[in-house]
Amino acid sequence: MQADTAFEPLRTKRLLIRRSRPEDAATIAEYRSDPRVHRYQGWERTDADSIRGEIQEMSRRSPGSPGGWVQFTVVELGGERMVGDVGLSVAEGEPGVIKIGYTIEPTFQGRGYATEAVGALVDYAFDALGAEVVRAYASAENAPSIRVAEKVGLRLVERFQGHDGAQRWFGVRYELRREERAESDL
Repeated sequence: MQADTAFEPLRTKRLLIRRSRPEDAATIAEYRSDPRVHRYQGWERTDADSIRGEIQEMSRRSPGSPGGWVQFTVVELGGERMVGDVGLSVAEGEPGVIKIGYTIEPTFQGRGYATEAVGALVDYAFDALGAEVVRAYASAENAPSIRVAEKVGLRLVERFQGHDGAQRWFGVRYELRREERAESDL
């Protein structure tokens, strides 16, 4: 796997996927603080200052290099309206594995933006970073996120449960292997 030290924004038919910037923090904080969104998020603190700090820290990382997540902002082409964010991270201790995550602002959900952005991120992980496996985790209750994973070709490989204090929760792990992707392209 290789780091992309000269990342160029990704373009799809309707979207631009660029590195997140500190000025994106207020908008990200707004939709990630929405209870409908927050319950499925891995970020504990969703205030603008915390998110700004996370983005600044992530800006020092190259996509595909070990050491944590790299966040990207998803905007509509032309209008530059922020519709959500996606991110990726090298899986610690698992060579060749890239983890991805994605969040779409609620007013933009249901338009195919998540599938379009995540599909581009999966392609980027394989083609530019040389990933052997792309992986996504989701709450087992998050049906829209699961549908996105399936639409971009990831397959269910594990159901698991975890505990947050006394509260029990259920999750799923989806993956796509390089050889499976190559077979689907035939």
